[in-house]
Amino acid sequence: MRKANYRVCVTLLGTAMLGGLVISMATSANAEVVKLQADLKGSNEVPPNTSSGSGKAEATYDTEAKTLTYAVTYAGLTGPAMGAHFHGPVEAGKNAGIVLPFKTVQSPIQGSATLTDAQAADLLAGRWYANIHTAANPGGELRGQMAK
Repeated sequence: MRKANYRVCVTLLGTAMLGGLVISMATSANAEVVKLQADLKGSNEVPPNTSSGSGKAEATYDTEAKTLTYAVTYAGLTGPAMGAHFHGPVEAGKNAGIVLPFKTVQSPIQGSATLTDAQAADLLAGRWYANIHTAANPGGELRGQMAK
């Protein structure tokens, strides 16, 4: 009788451990790293400008850690960058407020931030844009809508 109870306990423990492993693996399998990017151009600004500058914003968003990691590069501005950040939430062709300021304005700009669920939803829906501002173009010299 004692041996039978022992086997039942071991079987139940093993089943519970296996179930926990399966749940753990399923949770990890749902985690995703999403790549986003944008081409930064004066023609993307609202209103457009004739800047010959250009740039690129590249980012990854880790859905489990809720962390956005980004790198922004640019060249050929009309003057020094005076501001640089992500704006949103808004679709292309419209302006919005700053949602995430960059820690520096000097290219290359690199950083990371933990996003709220609402911020992540807007970013992944393409409702954020990267923007570089200069004295000649205070509303923005280069802009690009972040997209998957």
